[in-house]
Amino acid sequence: MLSLKVNSEVYTRLKEVEEEYKQILEDAIDYGLRNNIKSFTRLKAGIYRQERARHPSLPSHYIYTACEDASARLKSFMRRKKEGKTYTDKPELRNVTVHLDDHLWRFSLGEVRIATRKGWVSLKPFFTKLFWKYYNKGWALASESSFKLCKGNVVKLYPVFKKPLPKPYDVKGFIPVDLNEDNVSLLLDGKPLLVETSVKKITLGYAYKRKRISEGRSTKDRDVKRALKSLKERFKKLDIRRKLAKLIVTEALREGKGIVLEDLPKNTPEKMVQDIKDKQLRDRIYKSAFASLKNAIVEKAKEFGVPVLLVNPAYTSSVCPIHECKIIYPPDGSSAPRVGMCEKGREEWHRDVVALYNLLKKAGYVSPMPLGSKESHDPLTVRLGEWLRAKSLHLTLNVGDVYKRQVVALYNLLKKAGNVSPMPLGSKESHDPLTVRLGEWLRAKSLHLTLNVNRMMGMTV
Repeated sequence: MLSLKVNSEVYTRLKEVEEEYKQILEDAIDYGLRNNIKSFTRLKAGIYRQERARHPSLPSHYIYTACEDASARLKSFMRRKKEGKTYTDKPELRNVTVHLDDHLWRFSLGEVRIATRKGWVSLKPFFTKLFWKYYNKGWALASESSFKLCKGNVVKLYPVFKKPLPKPYDVKGFIPVDLNEDNVSLLLDGKPLLVETSVKKITLGYAYKRKRISEGRSTKDRDVKRALKSLKERFKKLDIRRKLAKLIVTEALREGKGIVLEDLPKNTPEKMVQDIKDKQLRDRIYKSAFASLKNAIVEKAKEFGVPVLLVNPAYTSSVCPIHECKIIYPPDGSSAPRVGMCEKGREEWHRDVVALYNLLKKAGYVSPMPLGSKESHDPLTVRLGEWLRAKSLHLTLNVGDVYKRQVVALYNLLKKAGNVSPMPLGSKESHDPLTVRLGEWLRAKSLHLTLNVNRMMGMTV
């Protein structure tokens, strides 16, 4: 936002534009409500000739931008009206910001020019630090902008920056990503990794909360409505999807690779629950939002210029990638229902790991498979709290190395202080020190008490 001080003549000419723009905007909103129209194209077609006759000296593109503004307001108003969140019959025009397209303004570092009824007016801008931050990073100014008139002959100009397109790169390989209800699996540096999302726990937790709130009461009750609206299930899941999508895309960008995903159809949940009679399981599958997570990864990949390949998801978890025969999984009630065995080679495969190698095969890229190793049936798992605020998935894998470095640093400090105590060489503490979590020490009166709590927990286990 640029705040510009102008003289009375320029302010008066811009005020005339604002008043006529507001009249056009009101007419467009009334026309849209009367005819149940919210499309920009249909609004412009319905009112253009009439408004052009009423405002002959106003540049015609102000009618276009007013219709775009009206379309956005009508869409928002109709959506909120459908949700029962509106209190008026039509949108109120309290504050008007005049929208500009590439025919109505010109920008340079020396001046900003805006079209009015009597020609162009020139403004001398004063640029802020935030403007120079984006301008010097190579961001380009978009063709659209807007301005708002304030008291004291002040004009606030709102230029819009566009992020420069990412540079394309040669793909060195692919990172397969398999989406599941409670985790997302991927190959990181050639090794399978399971990243927990805890969507199952979140879904069930909020289902129990809704049941407890509405039990024995009508959902139309005001207090019940307010309590149900205060639940943040959708926002928690959205936060997890966005953060995980960014982590996956940044890893692909760092390694110079593309991403392989299953091309999930729109009706994926309906097909998955066809033969399921358990209501709770059906609800969990519907709320797992596989397509939403896939779309989040695709959108973030477009932002960073990472290529995404969508492949057919058929039989990715049920066919051995080596022998191309069926994998037999134990029934759901067993101790490890997600670990199966190849009919021919008798290798053990985790359901989420075998899907990764089948996705790679369908992408036309075959890498060495972890036969005879533990990763094929017991992959490394990263819990939600370990990656949710991490800047890289590699940092989550190096948590153990960080602990080791911290232990070494402690004993080096003791040596420099002249106090050499017996070091736990050959014991577990040198590479796996006891960790006291935040909730265990935050209200404790002594660190020794937290150690006793850990010992008690260990004896309990």
